[in-house]
Amino acid sequence: MSTKSEEITLSAETAPEFPDVTLEELTERMQTAVADAGWNTLMPVQAKSILHIMAGRDVMAQARTGSGKTGAFLLPLLEKLNLLKNEVQALVLVPTRELAAQVGREANVLGRSAGMRTAVLYGGVGYGNQFTALKSGVHLVVGTPGRVLDHLMRGSLTLEKLQVLVLDEADRMLSIGFYQDMKEVQRYLPKRHVTTCLFSATYPPRVRRLAEEFLRDPTVLSLSSDHVHVTDTEHVYYEVPGMQKDRALVRIIEVENPSSALIFCNTKVRVEYVATVLRRFGYDADYLSGDLSQKERERVLGRIRQGSLRFLVATDVAARGIDIHELSHVFQYELPEDHEIYIHRAGRTGRAGASGVAITLVDVLEKRHLSKIGRTYNIDFQEMPTPTDDVVNAIIGERAIALLEARLRGRDRIQTERLQRYVNLARELAGDEDGVQALAMLLDDFYEQAVHGPTESTAEPSKPPKSKSRRRRSRSRKSSRSK
Repeated sequence: MSTKSEEITLSAETAPEFPDVTLEELTERMQTAVADAGWNTLMPVQAKSILHIMAGRDVMAQARTGSGKTGAFLLPLLEKLNLLKNEVQALVLVPTRELAAQVGREANVLGRSAGMRTAVLYGGVGYGNQFTALKSGVHLVVGTPGRVLDHLMRGSLTLEKLQVLVLDEADRMLSIGFYQDMKEVQRYLPKRHVTTCLFSATYPPRVRRLAEEFLRDPTVLSLSSDHVHVTDTEHVYYEVPGMQKDRALVRIIEVENPSSALIFCNTKVRVEYVATVLRRFGYDADYLSGDLSQKERERVLGRIRQGSLRFLVATDVAARGIDIHELSHVFQYELPEDHEIYIHRAGRTGRAGASGVAITLVDVLEKRHLSKIGRTYNIDFQEMPTPTDDVVNAIIGERAIALLEARLRGRDRIQTERLQRYVNLARELAGDEDGVQALAMLLDDFYEQAVHGPTESTAEPSKPPKSKSRRRRSRSRKSSRSK
């Protein structure tokens, strides 16, 4: 395995033709907005991006949360949009309700003096206020892909006059599974070119492939140096006390939501333990160790060959010769004693141009060994904070809402009519603590089946109905009536 990184240098094709803009060089309208927001200077991502977006260039910017990227795409809208027309001219797609609300608040502050009106659309709440906001006339819509798609399908939102599309935190959007909804939203875009901006903390291959589907000859902007740093395999570690590794692994899996993963342990006992914990939490997991009978080993290998096993826990010896196609993640529950084995383990992901993530769980002593591995093999390890229960619960909630709304969009008229039988019961259950537990149980069952079932059923999120499917639905209803 090669640990070298690929770099996208800002060559003649990608080098900016515009210099970084300063606060004093902004238009009077933009300077007023900046003053309203209380900014004393422009952040680097804003200085680099503003002129490109104003010129109508597609932009692919590397920007982490907290870098000022929201202002980078909101400020140019004050000049680029015709604020005298009550038309939706800009759309910002974000992965979560919290981020949608945050971007909406910042848009209201920056756009207040200029008269830019914003509607924020996300799931998990009623449609009433959102319908009212859209009907009153807005220039900018900020929302999650699923709820934006709902409004497009209902006709309460049109993108015919769209000028700017922003995909914010696209790497997170992909991990949460909004890709299909984003592609459906794309079907509603005007046939003409729309200035499109992609903001992402990193640019692994999966994000680059997304960029190719949404952007046209984008200008690549990096904030770190004169190049955008891209790796086919990310090397990440979490510092976790040894006794807490099992629960930490579960939380990390929920956040990462890998399409497939190989989890390495050093002993047969540990392999069986980790596989048991994952199964008890509802994951589609199996294990390979030297204690398995030949029949059991063939059963597991059969699932691997069929691509129907999502999580495999194994020792190094048991995993030899096993090739799992498109393996997105490798977890090292324990560091190997031989440092070279780390390279072999991490090398199981990120093959053939695909993106991959190698995640290691280390305690205080193991962290020292990991540092030695980094120095020996020139690997830049990125430390990540272990997700808290609150973080995991929020991510699960966002994911569940997106999946439920996609399922609702896929229902035909008869299925929707049948659903009404349970509406009053759902309201009664929601008002009682025992009823809430029953609803939580149903949501848990739904989520585990939809997200953590066998790979075959979770390779991609539920697809919403296509906008051109009305005729097919009509024929389906006629067929139902004829029966």
